[in-house]
Amino acid sequence: MKARSRLTSLPLEQPVLTTGADRLLAGGRLTIDLDALVDNWKALDARSRPARAAAVVKADAYGCGIAQVVPALFAAGCETFFVALPEEGLRVRHAAPRARIFVLNGLFDDAAPAFTDADLIPVLGSDHEIATWAKHGRRKPCAIHVDTGMNRLGLTPDEAIAFAEKAKSVRPVLLMSHLACGDTPESGMSRQQLESFQKVRAAFGEIESSLANSAGTFLGGDYLFDLTRPGIALYGGEALGGAANPMKPVVTAETRIVQIRHAARGEKVGYGASMTLDRDTRIAVCATGYADGYLRSTSGSGVPLRNAVAEGAHGFIAGRRVPVIGRITMDLTSFDVTDVPEGEIKAGDHIELFGPNIALDEVARAAGTIGYELLTGLGPRYHRRYVGGGTAL
Repeated sequence: MKARSRLTSLPLEQPVLTTGADRLLAGGRLTIDLDALVDNWKALDARSRPARAAAVVKADAYGCGIAQVVPALFAAGCETFFVALPEEGLRVRHAAPRARIFVLNGLFDDAAPAFTDADLIPVLGSDHEIATWAKHGRRKPCAIHVDTGMNRLGLTPDEAIAFAEKAKSVRPVLLMSHLACGDTPESGMSRQQLESFQKVRAAFGEIESSLANSAGTFLGGDYLFDLTRPGIALYGGEALGGAANPMKPVVTAETRIVQIRHAARGEKVGYGASMTLDRDTRIAVCATGYADGYLRSTSGSGVPLRNAVAEGAHGFIAGRRVPVIGRITMDLTSFDVTDVPEGEIKAGDHIELFGPNIALDEVARAAGTIGYELLTGLGPRYHRRYVGGGTAL
């Protein structure tokens, strides 16, 4: 049976809480600022000149929602989008019918009809993929991915040059590669990749070229070529390690207080009794846990990471930072709110997990990971509210 590939066969998505009534039922909430997102793209586009900035919207726009993010960016002037999978490409096509959409994760033989039906542009990285597109693509555009040292996807430089020098069985409109160490400016790897990419590009003539991700956009200069591909920086995350982050926060994640309880000095907190209180403590128990993407490794105690990192994450409420205490569990997280005056918080209030007061990447470091993982791991149990972009939901 032939696989269905029309836009009308978009897969069913897991329900997302977005209505006012849902807000009353959810244990946490996400506020996604589309104006901040657009401002970040405009800043990255300006930094990319004379190149233009595309937008990477894979993983449901880094957890922010393709259906909301793509129209906002397209209205702001972003015309080119990158996704990982053709399923994501169909959703982008539905959200922005006139957009140019590249699919990064190659081309499976049985997926080719979906690409042609929806005018998705495959990023080809092997001789087999090129042959598949030559058979099914009907001379529609494609991109060529060359691996310049990351050893992930792509033709080798020699394979790419050989392809460029022979009669084309496909019609490439973009040559691209990906930086392995762009977020580490002191690394010599980026320069090596740049030089390798420049040699391949010379063999392709005037074809549009792209090397820079978010980090590469900040490296600037020779890394910009014709098209940059910012991802994490669009959503407010850090692009470069050890540097101030100029991006506006886009996502504010908050958890709702279920109960505020009192515990005495010397008592234990949480699974494994891993924390012993060193003072009489007020504990805010909140309705968010690792099932919602607030990682267990972010805990204030009782996880192996705490042997290497001094403390877990903090939340923010009533103008104060409050530490996570004990182990984060599937559905619940506890915060020490002793230093918050009792009259200023109550059950039902929200504690910021990350956002304007607690940086996304601060929480990621406390969890021993990166902001990408926190954003893309946000679960469906949050109530999602979109502000800006001409809408407030």
